[in-house]
Amino acid sequence: MRESVTPGKIRKFMTRVSDAARGPARIYLTGGGTAVLTGWRKSTDDIDIKVVPDRDEIFRALPALKDDLSLNVELASPDQFIPALPGWETRSLFIERVGTVDWYHYDPYSQALAKIERNHERDQLDVAEMFKRGMVEPMTLRELFNRIKPELHRYPALNPAAFERRLTTVLESIAH
Repeated sequence: MRESVTPGKIRKFMTRVSDAARGPARIYLTGGGTAVLTGWRKSTDDIDIKVVPDRDEIFRALPALKDDLSLNVELASPDQFIPALPGWETRSLFIERVGTVDWYHYDPYSQALAKIERNHERDQLDVAEMFKRGMVEPMTLRELFNRIKPELHRYPALNPAAFERRLTTVLESIAH
């Protein structure tokens, strides 16, 4: 059983992954990693990351790091579950540079839409925090959804109509 992932564990993970990198990379934290480092959750079950570009030495280091630090790591990002939002890279929030690796929080709008689509209870709480902290704005979220709407058919696990209804419900609840 792996331990809960705290801010300190995430920072250790970032350092160790960066030490393994033999060249420049951008690594995007998403999900619980963002929630924990941003401060609205004390811990998470795992660290979800996207590595750009693919760096073999980073992927090879992950199994040992998972064991050494007693944590779960998933290669997961919003663009695996919903279409990539235009401009997601420029909206991603810089955390810090460690060695040759630039660490970011994956675009909050992408994270919010992926969480709205998945619709777990924790996802709903995370989206509410993103609005509360000003990480996402309702009109921009709707606009970005509309930009990816024509591509939703490429994700067969998605129900586009249900996704849009959930988004509308979230936006209406924020307005009140």
